[in-house]
Amino acid sequence: MQPTRDGRPYIIRNYQPGDFRQYIHLSIEAEEREPLNIEAEEREPSGHAVSAKLVAQWLRRPGYSPGEDLFLVETGGEIVAYLDMEPEVPIGRIILRCWVHPVHRRRGLATRLLGGALRRARELGAGVVQVKIFEDNVVARTALSRLGFQCIRQQLELRLDMARFERRETNRSGVECRHLQCGEEDKLTEVQNRCFAGQWGYKPNTVEEIAYKTNLGNRSLQDILIASDGGRVIGYCWTEIINGERTAVGRRGRIFMLGTDPDYRGRGIGRELLLRGLTYLKSNGVGTVDLSVDSENTIAHALYREIGFEVRTSSLWYERPVS
Repeated sequence: MQPTRDGRPYIIRNYQPGDFRQYIHLSIEAEEREPLNIEAEEREPSGHAVSAKLVAQWLRRPGYSPGEDLFLVETGGEIVAYLDMEPEVPIGRIILRCWVHPVHRRRGLATRLLGGALRRARELGAGVVQVKIFEDNVVARTALSRLGFQCIRQQLELRLDMARFERRETNRSGVECRHLQCGEEDKLTEVQNRCFAGQWGYKPNTVEEIAYKTNLGNRSLQDILIASDGGRVIGYCWTEIINGERTAVGRRGRIFMLGTDPDYRGRGIGRELLLRGLTYLKSNGVGTVDLSVDSENTIAHALYREIGFEVRTSSLWYERPVS
């Protein structure tokens, strides 16, 4: 591996608490220069809302150890690259987020970082590592191919201009819909795992993980709408308002997740929850709403098109075996 121009060596090591401030600055610069990740399932720390508070929360997420799962490149006391691992061991994969400062590229840093990540993945017993990028990110696509990754999945990134959205119809499904309440994290965990059991890329959540996600600084229980049948939660729409993101048409929002219990599908419950979620976002000054959908999920895509969502781009999942 080549040294820097002034002859200083590159040091590959794990994250330490004293790296916090430099890691935040590098994360913000990575997002501003090249937003490599569209966080369909998570938006922290990246996703147009990087902040010290969110990064601190991200480093404390359940099942994650920054001292083992976050690799840094240092030279001359400056952190110039990172590779963050998100272990999803129950489904045999690790999600990677990597960025090398442009000044320090073409020096083998990504290869060295990946080597450390693969060793850690083997320790955890994972079978594959995966990376998600924008389809038009030619630099990342070239680098991933060089590192032995193959494209395995496509997700469509949709957007709705809320100026075109106005709900006039009544509730077709006939079910009760309301906001999630404190202490109902177990109910949300249960319905989410039922909704997405067996779907590609979905790792069953624990109550601890759901509680962590609902208590993030950029989220609120009011953002989550649920449908119930008696005392059973049978569907949910998890919305998000992107803090600090304001465009000429208003704030930015996102449909984080939308799901209906398999026993209740075909009754218009998902559609009703989506409409209520969009109404909630619009009432909070949201001007555009984004969401991600698997390109193979034709039923969901048809629903979003009916409501008025349009494809703006797509993202790609790349994968490499650990061994």
